Amino acid sequence: MTTNPTLGSPALRLTTLGLYVWALLLLSLGGCKYYSFTGANISPDIKTISIGNFVDRSGGGPPTLSQLFTEKARDYFQRNTSLSGVSSNGDLQIEGSITGYSLTPIAAQASNPNQPDVAAQTRLTITVMVKYANTKDTEANFEQPFSFYADFPQATPLASIQNQLIETISDQIMLDIFNKTVANW
Repeated sequence: MTTNPTLGSPALRLTTLGLYVWALLLLSLGGCKYYSFTGANISPDIKTISIGNFVDRSGGGPPTLSQLFTEKARDYFQRNTSLSGVSSNGDLQIEGSITGYSLTPIAAQASNPNQPDVAAQTRLTITVMVKYANTKDTEANFEQPFSFYADFPQATPLASIQNQLIETISDQIMLDIFNKTVANW
């Protein structure tokens, strides 16, 4: 035997409540000016982005560092925005240079009372200077450094973990650049 749900039935009330919740959610998202699920906040009149080659001015690091940053930036913006990449004169323009690649001993550990303390950890820090231009809104233009670091045990040879550390650091720097340029954070 089948019954018709009435307005007072629990199943119909739950379904109606669900529809109201979805309607409110859609209305609240509709109120956002330029929302995307990646966090990008890009005006609809911006269609293209040009990302110049990152130049390595750090005097350190592997020879592929500038290529890695350039490709990572282009890939990150391509995956997380609907902008078309162009070789020059994009609506958004990003140029960068790697200005720092340094190793610093940190976290001293006591050894023998007759010998000086030694570092238990080493910190790799990479700094990138970024120049950003928005041809549609020059108020958003900036030039600023972005920096991040990763620590590793002093006893571990840098060569054995350098690529992993650079990947971790460059991922965070790219996120910071993305947030500052198109997510407006």
